[in-house]
Amino acid sequence: MTRGGREKDQDEPERKCIVSGAVGPKAGLIRFVVGPDATVVPDLTGRLPGRGIYVSADRAMIAKAAAKGLFSRAAKAPVKAPADLADLVESLVLRRVVDLLSLARKAGAAVMGYEKVKDWLVTGRATVLIQAEDGSERGKTKLRAPNGENSLISCLSAGEIGLAFGRERAIHAALAAGGLTTRVVEEAARLAGLRDEAGRQDGGKTAGKDTKDA
Repeated sequence: MTRGGREKDQDEPERKCIVSGAVGPKAGLIRFVVGPDATVVPDLTGRLPGRGIYVSADRAMIAKAAAKGLFSRAAKAPVKAPADLADLVESLVLRRVVDLLSLARKAGAAVMGYEKVKDWLVTGRATVLIQAEDGSERGKTKLRAPNGENSLISCLSAGEIGLAFGRERAIHAALAAGGLTTRVVEEAARLAGLRDEAGRQDGGKTAGKDTKDA
């Protein structure tokens, strides 16, 4: 399986992380390019011109690449890597997760709220359960993720999930099968890797509240 949760296809492009040296599917790495001002730029869509430089979707590895001059080594030229590069990448990946989740909602492939999510889980429509990291543990244990790998996303705060649904907060959400869901899962896997050592950016302010969403 790839880090994003898809079955690995033999033809799926693979790239090498400049920090660990590990080779893996592009879905599990962050692509960077060198901009016109010789500054390292994250390229999450893979569309920016220039030779791609890849780092695993891991906060510690991105920080190490920036601090140890590994981007310059890979580019074979002096380049500038911002000290807060890992924070920048995390914010960009978060935006992609929220945007994709919002698109899934508009396409009818995502719902939020305890009762709606429970119905999707019971009827088998849900393939992925999303639960806010800062929601109460008691409330979250009432719902069980579908069987299978990568069926639970738990790296988002209630505020971030709510943002995708036009609400202030949302504790529970679910996704149906489809292309958008695959993309949400992949980007969420990246985000989880970037947040392993970062902790919550804003979720701690509301941790433990058993807020019931509509």
